[in-house]
Amino acid sequence: MSVASSSKKAFPVWTLLTIAANGLLIAIIVLLVLRHERTAARRPSQVKISPLPIASEQLTSTIDQLEKRHPLTYQQWVNLLGKEAKAIVKNKPDRLTILAGDSLSLWFPSELLPSDRIWLNQSISGETSIGLLKRLSLFEQTEPQAIFVMIGINDLTKGTSDQELLDSYEQIIEALKQAHPNSKIVVQSILPHGANPDATLEKRQQLLEISNERIHTLNQTLETISKSAEVFYLDLQPLVVDDEGYLRSEFTTDGLHLNRQGYLVWRSAIQTFSQLALDSESAEKL
Repeated sequence: MSVASSSKKAFPVWTLLTIAANGLLIAIIVLLVLRHERTAARRPSQVKISPLPIASEQLTSTIDQLEKRHPLTYQQWVNLLGKEAKAIVKNKPDRLTILAGDSLSLWFPSELLPSDRIWLNQSISGETSIGLLKRLSLFEQTEPQAIFVMIGINDLTKGTSDQELLDSYEQIIEALKQAHPNSKIVVQSILPHGANPDATLEKRQQLLEISNERIHTLNQTLETISKSAEVFYLDLQPLVVDDEGYLRSEFTTDGLHLNRQGYLVWRSAIQTFSQLALDSESAEKL
């Protein structure tokens, strides 16, 4: 399937739900960020951003546990994720939701994920779209309510062309639709980077060669692909960029990876989008 050859269709309910959810989500986060900035200007040492109410203030990170697993080889990671998926298949939890992607999804602290769902994280640090495509079979026996996909930044740093990345995305979407016909598939936009002179990431030079304008254009095409494939699209980019199009410095540790506040924004986006689009009565009829 190619975007150019897709036929024009009337907007179905799922498309309107996606548009409405993204629009309201952007408005909510923007208002909250602006409120935070105004308050921070008055009391810079006392304010911490909290995009939406969270279930508990006792949020302890699982990053330390994950870091103990990080030295594993790629194949060891694949084997581990396969075992975790098999355990989920055996237990068959309600409202199972899968995160599929690279380090951005991998390091999502489990305590910050919406607590009204059971989460299976099937992400690997350094993953590419081709790598993800090849291992979708690891969780094909699961029965998730929703699958959130984010992949692509590692493709770009490794020199993959835009068309190759988009082709891989189309194959990922098609494979997920075939393996999980009753699941809601959510394509999430590729996050911009903050590869400015103050960034500390070792691969900063590689990121500098990838313009955020290019990422924005790719995300526009991903939205078109998602619409054509009749899957959901969650646009995170407007929620995390600064006035110059970079990843906001207060949301990142190194210009690419997110810190706790960045994950809180992402969490709020997932939670709000799920309530507005995935859990609505109309969405259940898709």
